Amino acid sequence: MKIQPFSLFDEEPNPERLASRIVEAMLFASAEPLSEAELSSRLKDPHDMHGILIELRAHYQGRGVELVCVADKWAFRTAKDLSWLLVEGAHEAKKLGRPALETLAIIAYHQPVTRSEIEDIRGVQVARGTIDVLLESGWIRLRGRRRSPGRPVTYGTTAQFLDHFGLEAVGDLPGMDELKSAGMLNANLPRGLSIPVPSDDHALRDDEEALEGPLFDDFPSGLEEG
Repeated sequence: MKIQPFSLFDEEPNPERLASRIVEAMLFASAEPLSEAELSSRLKDPHDMHGILIELRAHYQGRGVELVCVADKWAFRTAKDLSWLLVEGAHEAKKLGRPALETLAIIAYHQPVTRSEIEDIRGVQVARGTIDVLLESGWIRLRGRRRSPGRPVTYGTTAQFLDHFGLEAVGDLPGMDELKSAGMLNANLPRGLSIPVPSDDHALRDDEEALEGPLFDDFPSGLEEG
Protein backbone atom coordinates (compact mmCIF):
# COMPACT_ATOMS: atom_id res chain seq x y z
CA MET A 1 0.00 0.00 0.00
CA LYS A 2 1.39 3.37 -1.05
CA ILE A 3 0.11 6.45 0.75
CA GLN A 4 -1.54 8.88 -1.68
CA PRO A 5 -2.90 12.40 -1.09
CA PHE A 6 -6.56 12.34 -0.07
CA SER A 7 -9.06 14.73 -1.62
CA LEU A 8 -12.40 15.74 -0.14
CA PHE A 9 -13.70 15.64 -3.69
CA ASP A 10 -13.12 11.89 -4.00
CA GLU A 11 -16.54 10.34 -4.46
CA GLU A 12 -15.45 6.95 -3.13
CA PRO A 13 -12.28 7.34 -1.01
CA ASN A 14 -10.04 4.30 -0.83
CA PRO A 15 -10.76 2.55 2.52
CA GLU A 16 -7.06 1.85 3.18
CA ARG A 17 -6.13 5.45 2.40
CA LEU A 18 -8.85 6.72 4.72
CA ALA A 19 -7.69 4.33 7.46
CA SER A 20 -4.14 5.66 7.07
CA ARG A 21 -5.37 9.25 7.47
CA ILE A 22 -7.35 8.35 10.58
CA VAL A 23 -4.34 6.59 12.12
CA GLU A 24 -2.10 9.53 11.22
CA ALA A 25 -4.53 11.98 12.85
CA MET A 26 -4.82 9.90 16.02
CA LEU A 27 -1.06 9.68 16.40
CA PHE A 28 -0.63 13.44 15.92
CA ALA A 29 -3.39 14.22 18.44
CA SER A 30 -2.29 11.76 21.14
CA ALA A 31 -0.09 12.96 23.98
CA GLU A 32 1.08 9.37 24.56
CA PRO A 33 2.33 6.61 22.25
CA LEU A 34 -0.46 4.31 21.03
CA SER A 35 -0.43 0.56 20.47
CA GLU A 36 -1.69 -1.13 17.33
CA ALA A 37 -4.66 -2.46 19.31
CA GLU A 38 -5.58 1.03 20.52
CA LEU A 39 -5.41 2.38 16.98
CA SER A 40 -7.40 -0.52 15.52
CA SER A 41 -10.17 0.00 18.08
CA ARG A 42 -10.95 3.42 16.56
CA LEU A 43 -11.48 2.08 13.05
CA LYS A 44 -14.90 0.88 11.94
CA ASP A 45 -13.57 -1.99 9.80
CA PRO A 46 -10.56 -4.30 10.29
CA HIS A 47 -7.35 -3.22 8.57
CA ASP A 48 -3.74 -4.32 8.39
CA MET A 49 -2.71 -1.93 11.17
CA HIS A 50 0.93 -3.02 11.22
CA GLY A 51 1.17 -2.51 7.47
CA ILE A 52 -0.40 0.95 7.76
CA LEU A 53 2.10 1.96 10.44
CA ILE A 54 5.09 0.65 8.48
CA GLU A 55 3.97 2.63 5.43
CA LEU A 56 3.44 5.75 7.53
CA ARG A 57 6.91 5.37 9.04
CA ALA A 58 8.42 5.13 5.57
CA HIS A 59 6.34 8.11 4.43
CA TYR A 60 7.74 10.32 7.21
CA GLN A 61 11.33 9.07 7.11
CA GLY A 62 13.73 11.96 6.60
CA ARG A 63 11.14 14.61 7.40
CA GLY A 64 11.02 17.06 10.30
CA VAL A 65 8.95 14.63 12.33
CA GLU A 66 9.26 10.86 12.14
CA LEU A 67 7.05 7.98 13.23
CA VAL A 68 8.81 5.77 15.78
CA CYS A 69 7.95 2.60 17.66
CA VAL A 70 8.65 2.65 21.39
CA ALA A 71 7.95 -0.44 23.49
CA ASP A 72 5.43 -1.73 20.93
CA LYS A 73 3.65 1.63 20.81
CA TRP A 74 3.80 4.28 18.09
CA ALA A 75 4.31 8.05 18.24
CA PHE A 76 5.53 11.00 16.19
CA ARG A 77 8.81 12.49 17.35
CA THR A 78 11.05 15.30 16.13
CA ALA A 79 13.78 14.01 13.82
CA LYS A 80 16.91 13.40 15.87
CA ASP A 81 19.12 15.58 13.65
CA LEU A 82 16.77 18.55 14.22
CA SER A 83 16.14 18.19 17.94
CA TRP A 84 18.86 20.76 18.76
CA LEU A 85 16.73 23.46 17.09
CA LEU A 86 14.01 22.99 19.69
CA VAL A 87 16.23 23.09 22.77
CA GLU A 88 15.91 26.85 23.28
CA GLY A 89 12.90 27.59 25.44
CA ALA A 90 12.18 23.96 26.12
CA HIS A 91 11.79 22.71 29.67
CA GLU A 92 15.03 21.10 30.73
CA ALA A 93 14.63 17.98 32.80
CA LYS A 94 16.64 17.71 35.99
CA LYS A 95 20.03 16.27 35.17
CA LEU A 96 20.90 13.03 36.89
CA GLY A 97 24.05 12.80 38.96
CA ARG A 98 26.60 10.06 38.47
CA PRO A 99 25.13 7.74 41.17
CA ALA A 100 21.69 7.92 39.54
CA LEU A 101 23.08 7.38 36.03
CA GLU A 102 25.10 4.37 37.16
CA THR A 103 22.09 2.95 38.99
CA LEU A 104 19.87 3.50 35.94
CA ALA A 105 22.37 1.75 33.67
CA ILE A 106 22.59 -1.24 36.01
CA ILE A 107 18.81 -1.53 36.18
CA ALA A 108 18.51 -1.28 32.40
CA TYR A 109 21.06 -4.01 31.70
CA HIS A 110 20.40 -6.33 34.65
CA GLN A 111 16.61 -6.05 35.23
CA PRO A 112 14.93 -7.38 37.20
CA VAL A 113 17.42 -6.31 39.86
CA THR A 114 17.24 -5.53 43.59
CA ARG A 115 18.90 -2.74 45.52
CA SER A 116 21.46 -5.11 47.05
CA GLU A 117 22.28 -6.50 43.60
CA ILE A 118 22.80 -2.94 42.32
CA GLU A 119 25.15 -2.32 45.26
CA ASP A 120 27.12 -5.49 44.51
CA ILE A 121 27.67 -4.31 40.93
CA ARG A 122 28.48 -0.68 41.79
CA GLY A 123 30.53 -1.52 44.86
CA VAL A 124 28.84 1.20 46.97
CA GLN A 125 25.55 1.60 48.80
CA VAL A 126 22.54 3.04 47.01
CA ALA A 127 20.67 5.84 48.75
CA ARG A 128 16.89 5.84 48.82
CA GLY A 129 16.99 9.30 47.20
CA THR A 130 18.71 7.86 44.13
CA ILE A 131 15.94 5.33 43.57
CA ASP A 132 13.30 8.00 44.31
CA VAL A 133 14.69 10.29 41.60
CA LEU A 134 14.59 7.51 39.02
CA LEU A 135 11.05 6.52 40.02
CA GLU A 136 9.86 10.14 39.85
CA SER A 137 11.41 10.53 36.40
CA GLY A 138 9.26 7.63 35.22
CA TRP A 139 12.31 5.79 33.87
CA ILE A 140 12.18 2.85 36.29
CA ARG A 141 9.33 0.95 37.93
CA LEU A 142 8.72 -1.47 40.75
CA ARG A 143 8.42 -4.95 39.25
CA GLY A 144 7.81 -7.28 42.17
CA ARG A 145 9.65 -8.93 45.05
CA ARG A 146 12.48 -11.44 44.89
CA ARG A 147 11.64 -14.87 46.32
CA SER A 148 14.53 -14.69 48.77
CA PRO A 149 15.00 -13.79 52.45
CA GLY A 150 13.64 -10.30 53.10
CA ARG A 151 11.66 -10.36 49.83
CA PRO A 152 13.49 -7.32 48.38
CA VAL A 153 11.81 -5.19 45.71
CA THR A 154 12.92 -5.72 42.10
CA TYR A 155 13.26 -2.87 39.61
CA GLY A 156 12.97 -2.57 35.83
CA THR A 157 12.79 0.15 33.17
CA THR A 158 9.66 1.69 31.61
CA ALA A 159 8.35 2.77 28.22
CA GLN A 160 9.22 6.36 29.23
CA PHE A 161 12.85 5.28 29.56
CA LEU A 162 12.82 3.92 26.01
CA ASP A 163 11.06 7.01 24.69
CA HIS A 164 13.50 9.43 26.34
CA PHE A 165 16.57 7.64 25.04
CA GLY A 166 15.12 6.97 21.58
CA LEU A 167 15.04 3.19 21.89
CA GLU A 168 12.47 0.91 20.28
CA ALA A 169 13.23 -1.83 22.81
CA VAL A 170 15.63 -2.27 25.72
CA GLY A 171 17.50 -4.80 23.58
CA ASP A 172 18.66 -1.84 21.46
CA LEU A 173 20.95 -0.67 24.26
CA PRO A 174 24.60 -0.69 23.11
CA GLY A 175 26.62 -3.87 23.61
CA MET A 176 30.25 -4.34 24.55
CA ASP A 177 31.70 -3.49 21.13
CA GLU A 178 29.52 -0.40 20.74
CA LEU A 179 30.47 0.89 24.18
CA LYS A 180 34.15 0.37 23.40
CA SER A 181 33.82 2.19 20.06
CA ALA A 182 32.14 5.12 21.81
CA GLY A 183 35.02 5.33 24.29
CA MET A 184 32.77 4.47 27.22
CA LEU A 185 34.74 1.35 28.12
CA ASN A 186 38.46 0.92 28.54
CA ALA A 187 40.03 -1.27 25.86
CA ASN A 188 41.98 -3.19 28.55
CA LEU A 189 39.02 -4.83 30.28
CA PRO A 190 39.35 -7.86 32.56
CA ARG A 191 39.26 -11.13 30.65
CA GLY A 192 35.83 -12.74 30.67
CA LEU A 193 33.97 -9.47 31.37
CA SER A 194 30.68 -9.35 29.48
CA ILE A 195 27.60 -7.18 29.27
CA PRO A 196 24.27 -8.99 29.73
CA VAL A 197 21.65 -8.95 27.00
CA PRO A 198 18.94 -6.75 28.56
CA SER A 199 15.28 -7.72 28.68
CA ASP A 200 12.32 -5.74 30.00
CA ASP A 201 9.72 -8.50 29.79
CA HIS A 202 6.87 -7.35 32.04
CA ALA A 203 6.00 -10.87 33.12
CA LEU A 204 7.29 -11.78 36.58
CA ARG A 205 10.06 -14.37 36.55
CA ASP A 206 10.13 -17.58 38.56
CA ASP A 207 12.20 -15.91 41.29
CA GLU A 208 9.79 -12.94 41.57
CA GLU A 209 6.37 -12.53 43.16
CA ALA A 210 3.74 -9.79 43.02
CA LEU A 211 4.18 -6.63 45.08
CA GLU A 212 2.32 -6.29 48.36
CA GLY A 213 3.00 -4.59 51.66
CA PRO A 214 5.49 -1.72 52.30
CA LEU A 215 7.53 -0.89 49.21
CA PHE A 216 10.71 0.47 50.72
CA ASP A 217 11.25 -1.71 53.75
CA ASP A 218 14.55 -2.88 52.22
CA PHE A 219 16.11 0.60 52.70
CA PRO A 220 17.82 1.27 56.03
CA SER A 221 16.95 4.71 57.39
CA GLY A 222 19.51 7.47 56.96
CA LEU A 223 21.43 5.59 54.26
CA GLU A 224 24.11 7.69 52.60
CA GLU A 225 25.53 6.87 49.20
CA GLY A 226 29.23 6.61 48.61
